[in-house]
Amino acid sequence: MPSASSTPTEGTVPSEGTVPSAGTTPAGTVPAQGTAGGTRRRRRGPRTWLAALPLIAFTGLCFGLPLGALLYGAVTRTDPDTGATALTGEHLSRSLQGPYLGSLVGSVQLSALTALIASVLGVLIAQAVVTSRSQALRNAVLTASGVLANFGGVPLAFAFIATVGISGVVTQLADLSSLGWNLYSFTGLAVVYLYFLIPLMVLVILPALDGLRPQWREAAQNAGAGGLQYWRHVGIPVLAPSLLGGFVLLFGSAFAAHATAAALVGGSVPLVTLKIADALSGNVLVGQENVALALGLDMILIAGLVMAVYLPLQRRSARWLR
Repeated sequence: MPSASSTPTEGTVPSEGTVPSAGTTPAGTVPAQGTAGGTRRRRRGPRTWLAALPLIAFTGLCFGLPLGALLYGAVTRTDPDTGATALTGEHLSRSLQGPYLGSLVGSVQLSALTALIASVLGVLIAQAVVTSRSQALRNAVLTASGVLANFGGVPLAFAFIATVGISGVVTQLADLSSLGWNLYSFTGLAVVYLYFLIPLMVLVILPALDGLRPQWREAAQNAGAGGLQYWRHVGIPVLAPSLLGGFVLLFGSAFAAHATAAALVGGSVPLVTLKIADALSGNVLVGQENVALALGLDMILIAGLVMAVYLPLQRRSARWLR
């Protein structure tokens, strides 16, 4: 028979004063701060910053310096006689008057309209791809969207001129001129922008649609909700930040586009990018370079206001679509 001083059997708890033997650590214990594990955790911060230094330097060089030069030129004026530089708000004030203000309004209207239409059509196309569950259709749509979203500039303008221009093939065959079609107008330029904005929206929103879990729809159906109720109370609220983010991206792409509009409409449609190019090249008035910089600063402020609406909602979408 074992003695009273024998080792406790399984399931017994050591007394308060007992100490585990060397090499054993009770489950749930945490190493002290001075241990190697704690030291490694403390050293991850500086190493992370060191790894991010190249990206920070690249961002500062490619974005910080141009932004600083833009801001400096927009708020300063150089005397042609003495060469002295002084602060002034003349350039910013002039950029918000007359034809310059009209170009800003025209760019905002064109960008907002095309971004809204492209967002709606892009979501419908992406939803059709997700619903079909066809891998071949998905690959075809993604490949086509990746190509078309990056097709722009002068080649895109030439393609539309040869197709639906005044003497274009489709214009002559379908007699589009008699229907009032004019490629070299606000409407025609909007159609051209949709050519690359819709595929871009498909690429942006497709991952978000894939993130909608089937269990959410099943739970809504079990609760007696129909398809419209599911999208109203579950789908759209969850996708709202992603939809808004896609709209912001499309707005920025259309707002900053220059080569397509310059090759297609010239100065017949007032756009801020065309006004900046004219001011820098001196096509209208000589010595308006600083006004062009002020117009560029206006564009940055408008884009910043749009981004300020989007960023707070992005965190909400990230929690649901993980």
